[in-house]
Amino acid sequence: MSWNEARSDAVVIGAGFCGLTAAYELAKRGLRVTVLEQEPEIGGLAGSFVVNGTRLEKFYHHWFTSDRHVIELIHDLGAGDQILLRSTRTGMFYANKMLRLSSPFDVLRFKALPPIDRIRLGLLALRVKAVRNWKELETLSASAWLRQTAGDRVYEVVWEPLLRGKFGVYADDVSAVWFWNKLKLRGGSRGKGGGEQLAYFRGGFSALAERLAAQVRKYGGDIYTATKVTALAVSQARCQGVFIDGDFLPASTVIATPALPIIADLLEPHVTQAYVQRLRRIKYLASLCLVLELDRSLSKTYWLNVNDPGFPFVAVIEHTNLEPPNTYGGRHIVYVSKYLPETDQYFQFTHEEVLNYALLHLRKMFPKLERDWIKEYHVWRARYSQPIVERRYSELVPSPSTPVSGLYLASMAQIYPEDRGTNYAVREGRRVAALVSEDLVRRL
Repeated sequence: MSWNEARSDAVVIGAGFCGLTAAYELAKRGLRVTVLEQEPEIGGLAGSFVVNGTRLEKFYHHWFTSDRHVIELIHDLGAGDQILLRSTRTGMFYANKMLRLSSPFDVLRFKALPPIDRIRLGLLALRVKAVRNWKELETLSASAWLRQTAGDRVYEVVWEPLLRGKFGVYADDVSAVWFWNKLKLRGGSRGKGGGEQLAYFRGGFSALAERLAAQVRKYGGDIYTATKVTALAVSQARCQGVFIDGDFLPASTVIATPALPIIADLLEPHVTQAYVQRLRRIKYLASLCLVLELDRSLSKTYWLNVNDPGFPFVAVIEHTNLEPPNTYGGRHIVYVSKYLPETDQYFQFTHEEVLNYALLHLRKMFPKLERDWIKEYHVWRARYSQPIVERRYSELVPSPSTPVSGLYLASMAQIYPEDRGTNYAVREGRRVAALVSEDLVRRL
């Protein structure tokens, strides 16, 4: 096709949930929208692959029952009956033992802590709810706040291994705001008895992404995959469109949703170095995820935190304790994931090396696990997976507006004080669509 004959009111770079939601909101308003995704499929970090005829997320996903933005979107799409609510178990692997941590009663029976510290751990949920202004936490690190709030012993047994396991050398830099929000989300997804209830979408997150994409197309929008934006077209500090392998696609407005370093590369020829460096200032961890298809279950726990610094991952997520195995032809699905710098040797491992390394440690947790339980396995990598939310992060987050008129940013690193995830990606997509719509109404 000839891109320069396909002028759009808005071009959206990236077909994750943020980009698709922004396109949907703009297309509903009657604007001409084009979505460009460099990967072969839509969905972003919620992209999927096929297991026995059913699509499954490459990286584990679920929603909390308090995730109102994505739930509102699902109802808006007429798919409310496709939301699946599941009661799940949470546990911890500590000192070579599996300990259950799914309810307040489990906390009281949590033998890894003495009785007084069990009470402190239980009271942490109340103290999280008591925070009315998250800005009061911005100057504190997560470690300092948790020590102050729950005590040294609770921090060292429960929280420090998870912080260090996930963030590594950045663990001491992580903001209290980030951790407070994680605890708030978990607490907001508890049922009447205190047990956790999570949500999933029938057919997986890709089914929702496809439904959303279908609505974009219904309202006249276009979505192209395997299509990489190689440059921005900027004249007199105004964005005029994008280049795709040298071909020009004109547009009145552009919304960029990739990670900030990728956006910085596109913007560098058109803005000051100070602005480019501000975008590069926010650091990211990569992620490597091993997905196992087993012929039997490992345990009854959905989310098993690994509180042992000798293990290379911080959680074992048995997805089929959320969505049953019959969805996947009887296969039991287990995710083993690790966040790490992209320079880490583990990130460079071959698929077989990843499997063998993970099995070495999984067998310490599940001694009966045999290699022949694994019917298939998959390894997925993402370079920009987790922004490092530091203290005073609000001072680092760039505005959706940029020095280039008509160019807007809507990336996972701008989701604050909340953390990344499809729920807040939907919120940010709606927010940037409202800004773009106002801009276009003034100019068109």
